[in-house]
Amino acid sequence: MTGTTGAPHRLDPTTARRLAVRAQRLEATRPTDLVGLVRDLDLLQIDPTAAIAPNADLVAWSRLGGSYRPSDLVEALEHDRTLFELDALIRPIDALELLRPEMASFPEWPRSRTWLEQNDDFRRDVLKLLEGAREPLPSRDIPDTSAVPWESTGWTHDRNVGRMLEFLALRGEVAIAGRRGRERLWTLAERVYPTAGAANGRALTVEAATAERNARRLSSLGIARAKSTKMPLEPIDVGITGEPAVVDGVPGEWRVDPVLLEGLRDEASGPPFEGRTALLSPFDRLIYDRKRALQLFGFEYTLEMYKPAAKRRWGYYALPILSGDRLVGKLDAKADRAAGVLVVNAVHEDVPFDRATRRAVDDEIASLAEWLGLEVARRDVS
Repeated sequence: MTGTTGAPHRLDPTTARRLAVRAQRLEATRPTDLVGLVRDLDLLQIDPTAAIAPNADLVAWSRLGGSYRPSDLVEALEHDRTLFELDALIRPIDALELLRPEMASFPEWPRSRTWLEQNDDFRRDVLKLLEGAREPLPSRDIPDTSAVPWESTGWTHDRNVGRMLEFLALRGEVAIAGRRGRERLWTLAERVYPTAGAANGRALTVEAATAERNARRLSSLGIARAKSTKMPLEPIDVGITGEPAVVDGVPGEWRVDPVLLEGLRDEASGPPFEGRTALLSPFDRLIYDRKRALQLFGFEYTLEMYKPAAKRRWGYYALPILSGDRLVGKLDAKADRAAGVLVVNAVHEDVPFDRATRRAVDDEIASLAEWLGLEVARRDVS
């Protein structure tokens, strides 16, 4: 997708929202293939919080519906190797070639580079152990032979084995072969990735890889800023890829995917937009950029799991509610697996629901409970 700098497209807010919803595969016609879905979404973020379900599974369910099983994701990651995990993100295996240039120069930060140099014997010990191991190892089975401990004011302080494994993964020397519960299992990268060199025979420069990653990100978002606040794990901006656009009533310029935009504007190029109701993860890419969600959807959202209960407005792990091309509320719910119920504490309506919206939300709650193998227990009604 070649970036252009011509006259910007002028979008009404409805078109802008529908562009974002279509890009995130949240229309009425659901995708049917997990790997294809991850390719369209660009990534699935891993988060251990399972108040309802782990993020990657919840995002997949919200698109694929009840046919999705978490075992499908395990199969793709650990057996088919059509997906891979790196730095708390799951990507299609063909995205690996776009990360290799960055791997070759990792780490850029002087402190991390110095620590690796000081612990080169430790690095060699880890690689030798993994090479000789019959099967992938959890970090607890890898001895800490560091010469210099990792220092941090955060949770990584003195967690030398974990820090070394994560650095080696970002360098492309080791890889996550699978998980045992939440515990990652490590092995040499060549045993997980299709080749030790560039995939498909391409050796991309950092600039070319970044441009293609930006293009894929824009395709998954539909509409995004060229520059934005730096975010952990994965950027939310897309550089100059795509084409410029402005949205009525929203300040500043955006970048849009021209193919998706043409499909929305011209029914000969794509099907008409048909929305549906969906319950989204708090980490869902439709609302992950909170500023974009506020500007395009008028949707305010904060993940409140780290707030004291008395200060929460919407709940510990409230699920944003999508209705058509609008974000209309939040679902405060929790999966109580011991009791066998999905507890619905509240449905917060950002705008008053009409009867059809309320019925659609109730149906989606029932579908979520069925997928989880739970019964619905409502505390929001007397």
